Amino acid sequence: MGVREEKQRLREHIWKKLVEAGVARFPPPYGRIPNFEGAEVAAARLSRLEEGARAGVVLANPDSPQRRVRELALRQGKVLIMASPRLRRGYLKIDPAEVRGREAVASSIKGAFRYGRRVGLDELESIDLVVTGCVAVAGSGARLGKGSGYGDREIAEVRRRWEDVPIATTVHELQVVEWVPREEHDQRVSIIATPRRVIRVLE
Repeated sequence: MGVREEKQRLREHIWKKLVEAGVARFPPPYGRIPNFEGAEVAAARLSRLEEGARAGVVLANPDSPQRRVRELALRQGKVLIMASPRLRRGYLKIDPAEVRGREAVASSIKGAFRYGRRVGLDELESIDLVVTGCVAVAGSGARLGKGSGYGDREIAEVRRRWEDVPIATTVHELQVVEWVPREEHDQRVSIIATPRRVIRVLE
């Protein structure tokens, strides 16, 4: 079995496991970065970490389980950079001062397009934290996305300019695995937040 087949097999295993455990939220997880019970708790754990608290600019993926991550960033006065779905419209910048009282709406995909403006990463002075979605993630930091490659591309684009930026993910405990098959282009995370704990990846 090749690496790509191993990756898909692991994705399907995780999606099925989340459904069978009754912790998968709408929308159905298959083919997606899965939404999960406790996503808000994992987001809150991440926001309380030093990396989350001190970040002034947060880049986050647009998937459902990271919705609360995006909302908290805005509520805490952080500039939110959201990758548009499949990067079809690049990145959106949402200024927290312009969405006070509307953070929940502005953190949605529809709201980000309404309240944000398109921006290129080269226009930004800094990105202090990247939050990416995963289907599965290992304690080594190896991550597995849904198979489209956009998460890896986002991380790679940021790290070309800000090499040491922390890369975090929020996942359900069932998504944390011992091993994730990797290809050369695959990116790693440095922080894993679940509803139960925080895992810091050792360099």
